[in-house]
Amino acid sequence: MSVDNQEQVIEKIKERACVKRDVYDNLISQFEALKEVVKEYADELKENIHDVDERLEISYVEKSPYQINLTIAGDILIFYMHSNVFQFDQTNHVWNTSYVKEDSNNAFAGNILIYNFLADSFRLNRMNDLGYMIARVFVNKEDHFLIEGQKQIGYLYNDYVNNVLDKATWRKVLESALLYTLDFNLFVPPYSAVNVTSVAEVHQLGSKHTMTTGKRFGFQFSNSDADSTGDKVG
Repeated sequence: MSVDNQEQVIEKIKERACVKRDVYDNLISQFEALKEVVKEYADELKENIHDVDERLEISYVEKSPYQINLTIAGDILIFYMHSNVFQFDQTNHVWNTSYVKEDSNNAFAGNILIYNFLADSFRLNRMNDLGYMIARVFVNKEDHFLIEGQKQIGYLYNDYVNNVLDKATWRKVLESALLYTLDFNLFVPPYSAVNVTSVAEVHQLGSKHTMTTGKRFGFQFSNSDADSTGDKVG
């Protein structure tokens, strides 16, 4: 490798790899803060909800350094930290801001995904059940963030220039995700979508609880109907 080429490689490493490392290190710190917020919130809910009904499960579980689960009665929120750092697509509105125009490195962000599943999907090991991404949180090396998501969670937190992520903000994000989840109900699908099945599927249903279930389409016998059932009742 020529000296000139090596200098270019070193410059690229300084320009991009070090920035990505800064973003990732900060993402880890933010995910640790989120873990604390979710655990504290679960403890508060458990104390208050169990005064009303002790049958309702409220639990926090750290599944791995990259994933935490929050169970609220019949729902589970899964928070997953992606191990890679991304740059916003050139069509994203952040590129029109002075914050990114002045320093393009501010367009690199880590990613935390929030999914909603039915709690029974995990309790009964229903591997074919579907969950839904309700939000993804992007945070850069300076704690600036934006959220893409469903309903209010998607438009409350889209000011990348001025939004700065801290524990107080994580609590607001968590509550927005919970409110959306609790309003997102399980629907019964049309009878015509589930009125045909096979002997094999019935055997599986009795032994392994394998009837595919998700909030959008309620439940169904056949995986092949998933998209059409979701469209009909979502």
